[in-house]
Amino acid sequence: MASLKLFFHRIAHWEYWPMQAIYYPIFPVWFYYALKARSFFFFNAANPSIKNGGMAMESKKEIYDTIPPQYIPKTLLINNGSTIDYSFKAAMDAKINFPFIVKPDIGLKGLGVEKVQNKAELASYIKKISSDFLIQELIEYPNEIGIFYVRHPNEKIGRVTGIVSKEFLTVIGNGKNTITQLIKQNPRSHLKLASLQRKHGKVLETVLKKDENFILTPFGSHTRGAKFIDDTDKLTKKIENLIHTICSKLPNFYFGRLDIRHASFEELGEGMNFSIIEINGAGSEPTHIYDPKHSLFFAWKEIIKHWGLLYKISITNKKKGHHYLSFKEGKAMIKANSVLEQHLKLMH
Repeated sequence: MASLKLFFHRIAHWEYWPMQAIYYPIFPVWFYYALKARSFFFFNAANPSIKNGGMAMESKKEIYDTIPPQYIPKTLLINNGSTIDYSFKAAMDAKINFPFIVKPDIGLKGLGVEKVQNKAELASYIKKISSDFLIQELIEYPNEIGIFYVRHPNEKIGRVTGIVSKEFLTVIGNGKNTITQLIKQNPRSHLKLASLQRKHGKVLETVLKKDENFILTPFGSHTRGAKFIDDTDKLTKKIENLIHTICSKLPNFYFGRLDIRHASFEELGEGMNFSIIEINGAGSEPTHIYDPKHSLFFAWKEIIKHWGLLYKISITNKKKGHHYLSFKEGKAMIKANSVLEQHLKLMH
């Protein structure tokens, strides 16, 4: 009965639908822009300094290296095949202490991102991953948001087109039920039960005190169960100016989303107590669409709007001498991204 309820919950809430079901109905719009650009892979020119424009298969470390260090966590690249002792020493030498974040250098959808508490957990992660990965300082500001930024190459000032706040997957104790029982009371967490059992094991049989919070997944990823809230209405001129100031320092960056941990919107506006944990390029979604209050038609409208902006930026940069991906290069990118996604899913 429970599995049947979850099945119908997925059907009734489009945010859980497969990506194909969301995007295929509006694919003719992308096809229209591709015809105008004479390339399916015009997006490569949107952010010329990022591989594939940031659509897929780009190195996160290469992007971090373009960001002024005061805005990001300490981050190390660990090459595939490195030993646990080497990785541990590299982190300690860089003064990145446990707990810290590990994640694939080339990743997607928050897959393969973990918080490791000690050397043993780091060793376990290294055994699972078969690619270069990052060790990153844990940023403990309580809030996480995604801010979508767009700037036309012929304009000096960019703008923010959306803000999403992310509620981490969490249960609240009542002094009676185990964590597993609490998980099953909410479809959002129940849908992630299998992966949560693999991650937490017997901890899920703990009975939490009344009103005690237990964060099941400390990452603001929709695929990891986070709830997305459209907070675009909290945009202020100060926040927009800050984001533009940061993005204008990045070489040839015109279209993408900044994922930020912060203490509060007020302090963010003052340029205080925040850290950029990731920047995504042409493959970025306007993730405020996943707020449960929004309809699929709202989502389609926002996606199409951002595709239009991506197209205009790309053709302008093409005229300035930046190139599109060839069809062969684009096919290779899609194939490599598919293989990567399957590998990372196995890690969960």
